[in-house]
Amino acid sequence: MNNSRIAVVIALALLVLLASGCDKKSGSQAGPSPAKAVKLTYANFPPAPTFPCVQMERWKQEVEKRTGGKVTIETYPGATLLDAKDMMDGVIAGQADIGCLCMSYQPGRFAVTNATSLPLGIPNAKVGSQVLWDLYNKYKPEEFKDVKVLTMFATAPSNVMSRKPIRTLEDVKGCALRASGGAAEILAAWGANLVGMPMSDTPDALQKGAVQGLFSSVEVLKDFKFAELCKFVTLTDTVIYPFAVVMNKAKWDSLPSDVQKVMEDLAAEQCVWTGQYMDSHCAEALDWSKKEQQVEVITLSAAEKAKWDESLAPITAAWIAANTAKGLPAAQIVADIKASIAAHAAK
Repeated sequence: MNNSRIAVVIALALLVLLASGCDKKSGSQAGPSPAKAVKLTYANFPPAPTFPCVQMERWKQEVEKRTGGKVTIETYPGATLLDAKDMMDGVIAGQADIGCLCMSYQPGRFAVTNATSLPLGIPNAKVGSQVLWDLYNKYKPEEFKDVKVLTMFATAPSNVMSRKPIRTLEDVKGCALRASGGAAEILAAWGANLVGMPMSDTPDALQKGAVQGLFSSVEVLKDFKFAELCKFVTLTDTVIYPFAVVMNKAKWDSLPSDVQKVMEDLAAEQCVWTGQYMDSHCAEALDWSKKEQQVEVITLSAAEKAKWDESLAPITAAWIAANTAKGLPAAQIVADIKASIAAHAAK
């Protein structure tokens, strides 16, 4: 090959290299590659129509919308991924990215947040949810250190649903009622017998006579069709059940900052939304039960209600004493709950 041909080959090679460099430079100027999609799993334990799952679907939709589709969430209601008692540990272990748990199912584990289940006069789910969120944000309990808390919310106050009419405190004594968590002390103070079991097992227990009713918020009259079995509701408006939605800590840390901001901005809003939905749904369920199932709603007289409430007074004092001994600022926690109830109920 003569010198002129060698020069041509070298020139062509240089042109190819230069063009390749220009292409790469041009590509980099075109902007960053599209953000990688984020896929998350969200486990819940009750059936899909129930309020914890309704709030789950609303949260999923809001996150997906507010992230412009960057995040997609696959939901698993009805304990199809994790059941109620395994929810917290399952999320910590990464079996689900997100989980919804009822803290009352593990009363010893969530001492601070379960203080909202004391008989302190929380009037409805909206106020209860906000009180719970205030309490969590002030104390940031140690038991949540291994997860990211996305929101919290509460049920409406609990009432007695039964197969026989309960009109006085004497009527409830010896009555076997399905309940869970902090309700044990409430029912014991009234002289009733607590029977612990999953809500899903309760219809069969009612039919077989293993229980004579249940102690819960009244949305279950419609959601679980308990109005077909329990034809009497005694309005006690006592004790709420606190819930938390938590995310695996490593998964949270892996999320882009803009996605984290969407979820953090949604936390308090979701708390209030769920409380409002719960209150509305309870009113709807009670109305449906009266109209469609001829359920009798029993309202206690002021004097009778005072008897029921008076029997509960020692519960809070005992809780303060027991948890002060464990090193918690128990008296201050109760004072904070009462102050938060007053502040939110006045709005």
